[in-house]
Amino acid sequence: MDVYEAVTSRRAVRGFTDRPVPKEVLERVLSAAAWTPSASNLQPWHAYVLTGGRLAELKKRASERVDAGDPWDEPEYEQYPPALKSPYSDRRSAFGEQRYGALGIPREDLEARQRAAAENWNCFGAPAALFCYIDREMGPAQWSDVGMFLQTVMLLLRAEALHTCTQMAWAKYHKTVAEVLSPPDELVLFCGMSIGFEDVTVDYTRTGRAPLDETVTFVDC
Repeated sequence: MDVYEAVTSRRAVRGFTDRPVPKEVLERVLSAAAWTPSASNLQPWHAYVLTGGRLAELKKRASERVDAGDPWDEPEYEQYPPALKSPYSDRRSAFGEQRYGALGIPREDLEARQRAAAENWNCFGAPAALFCYIDREMGPAQWSDVGMFLQTVMLLLRAEALHTCTQMAWAKYHKTVAEVLSPPDELVLFCGMSIGFEDVTVDYTRTGRAPLDETVTFVDC
């Protein structure tokens, strides 16, 4: 698989089989992803990979919180600006319509939307998950480095015929994740990432992208 195919075939998969992901594949991918660029080579990412019984335990604890109606943990970072302006708010709304529309869930059915969102904390059935942390003292440039690391991981996993779904949703249950992983106090959970082989029986609608002229400006010399 070449780079272009990896980029264009990568998407947020929300249905995985229980086929195990070989540890040697995860090690190979993460060893290569270590070459991700970062400002002054800080390499500010801290990744934890969960499989087997430990991942099952995390899913169980998260599911119990969902079933009990526990409120989300106090946020450790702002996932979206409080007043998201256009065109970003329009794109977010379009994503919601496409995502839940594909599931046959109308906008007004909040309970059904919540049930669908709860699948985040089951990793959509994936047998492996990565949890990415960053030091609390790091700034915006280092957060951008972490994003590049995650993108590198996702593209390398595509080269291994695997799919992923990055999930800021896990940051809403960061205390539950910490119960299983015991990360140092100085780390903030940025997101989780479900990893596995796609369940091709699960229907999906791929979200579109803005036209190039909305996001890119070419300046001629």
